[in-house]
Amino acid sequence: MKLVCSVLFFFCFLISSLQAQTVKPLVEEKWPESDPDAKYYTVKGYRHGVSFFPKVQYPEVEYTPSPTLTFDRYHSADVVYHWMKTWTEQYPNLLDMYEVARSYEGRPIYQLTLTNKATGKATDKPAAYFEGGRHSGEVTAVESVMWLLKHLLENYGKDPQITAMLEKNTIYMRPINNPDGHNLYMNTAQTVRSSVRPVDNDGDGLFDEDGPEDLDGDGYILQMRFKDPEGTYVIDPRDPTGRLMKRAESGKGEYTIYSEGIDNDGDGLFNEDGIGGLDLHRNYVENWRPEREATGRGWTQGGAGEYPLSETETRSVVTFLLTNPNVYIVNSMDTSVPMHLRPPSTAPSSAMFPEDLKWYTTFDSIGKSITGYERAGDVYLDYSGGAGSPLFGHGPDFGYWYYGAIWYGDEIWNTGRATKDYNEDGEIDDLDRLIMNDQEYGGKAFFNWKPYQHPQLGEVEIGGWNPKFFTQNSPPEVLEKWAKNEALFNLEMLKYLPELQWDDIEVKKLEAYQQDSTDYQITVSYRNVGRLPTALSQADLVKIVRQDQVKITLSKSAVEGEKPMAKILPETGSQGRQQQGRQRAGSNANETTRNAGYTQGEGVNSKTITVRVYGNREIEGTATVSTTRAGILSEKSFVIK
Repeated sequence: MKLVCSVLFFFCFLISSLQAQTVKPLVEEKWPESDPDAKYYTVKGYRHGVSFFPKVQYPEVEYTPSPTLTFDRYHSADVVYHWMKTWTEQYPNLLDMYEVARSYEGRPIYQLTLTNKATGKATDKPAAYFEGGRHSGEVTAVESVMWLLKHLLENYGKDPQITAMLEKNTIYMRPINNPDGHNLYMNTAQTVRSSVRPVDNDGDGLFDEDGPEDLDGDGYILQMRFKDPEGTYVIDPRDPTGRLMKRAESGKGEYTIYSEGIDNDGDGLFNEDGIGGLDLHRNYVENWRPEREATGRGWTQGGAGEYPLSETETRSVVTFLLTNPNVYIVNSMDTSVPMHLRPPSTAPSSAMFPEDLKWYTTFDSIGKSITGYERAGDVYLDYSGGAGSPLFGHGPDFGYWYYGAIWYGDEIWNTGRATKDYNEDGEIDDLDRLIMNDQEYGGKAFFNWKPYQHPQLGEVEIGGWNPKFFTQNSPPEVLEKWAKNEALFNLEMLKYLPELQWDDIEVKKLEAYQQDSTDYQITVSYRNVGRLPTALSQADLVKIVRQDQVKITLSKSAVEGEKPMAKILPETGSQGRQQQGRQRAGSNANETTRNAGYTQGEGVNSKTITVRVYGNREIEGTATVSTTRAGILSEKSFVIK
């Protein structure tokens, strides 16, 4: 009895204790970029080097949303997300915002779907996907995505072409695919290629142990120059200010140049293993190669990651696109060359289907005419200057060979190269760049050399070009020009998407039989009034798309019962046997779906299906057309009589 009482007392106590507990709601993590009280920015991950850095706010960046989004400054992730959320609320009939994944550090990766919801489901329309912010510091691409988004929203209902575009098509936008790297870049002096995942870049068994330091506290990782009789640089004698350095002839150097920082691991190298090191643009599944291989005779790829799609940022792009195969056009943008950059990445363009290559060369020309870029072409030959240098695990290779799409990985901005021969000496070089900085940008793009007592090197000078908002990205004064021109190229590509329209449905009497039956030929015709075909040849080869599908449906009453009024006849030949199998599997005798190949741009396609009618009957039916990348045509009626 005592045992029973004890057990009852325990359970009563347990229940009362549970009832007394307060259930705390889950709280979203407060990130360092969004914490105004935080003086340091901490990076997650286990590494042998420093994981926290002084927070910086750059005058070139807007960290708090203004009443209007303008493009005379760059924008922090918080500001970008503010406008994404604001516009989603402001344009609920056009825009959806959602989380597609979580980054390495656990930040949400946000994406938008832009289309007129009243004209059909997003997945039932031809689509494009535009992405920025894969490479942490290449933030011009983020601004280009946002410029296009703002332009489309503000002109919907005003510009007939844009209005029609959003009614017929879907645009998926991911302004910041790598929020970890983007926030580190915008809020500290650090730079990182892509992911902040710790990596042993120098192969010494340590992770992120020797990164750069902002020694003089100006918010940038600049250069250090110091006198060295074995150096490889001299001060350019053409520059009376002594700012410009140039390579010296062998044995005649006076200076050595390192990036700003110290040799943390004592190996004689400076800043060779900083935060991260993976390259999300070498982590795609197609033609992936490891960073190291056992024989010493195979191909490798720096920054590739542990295995294909090892990084959630890349994996979320691939899985989204594979589950949304209606996407036909992609531009996943970076900086800087500038160049309209496309597949292949591991072979010359001649390896592509000629009919597909024709579209790429068309877009190359269109892009150059809009942006003014001097270069456009494939990664393997054109990007490498004709050398035939492969990039493995690269987006453009995935985009064409695996996904069968029009895929660009454009490079925006020109690294701050001079735009003209400022000193009129007959050539455009770094001296013109320096003069351009002084005349066009008030000297802001170059940090004058300042003395610093280095703990290891002794007397050094710290200075050089602005690494963030001149070399890697444009100065804010010309940001909108570069972001806008790239966005206008993407807008122009959208105009080439396929578009289906109904043509005729012809009912033709073929033959009457003595058994009181008659065969009728139903020819369903439709047009592709867009310019691109309903699929590229590569998309068909890798089966990322289905052929155009024509479906006819008769009323169920016409085919039911012991004496049906009509029967859909099977196709003949191997194609017909496949179609019969599909029809039996569906066990719907009143409908059939037939492959119709693909429809060329500005072309007409048709499919003929034979129906046998018993007796003198009038049979009603409907036809639909569905495609993977050109959308669908809803029901159109016909009558057999």
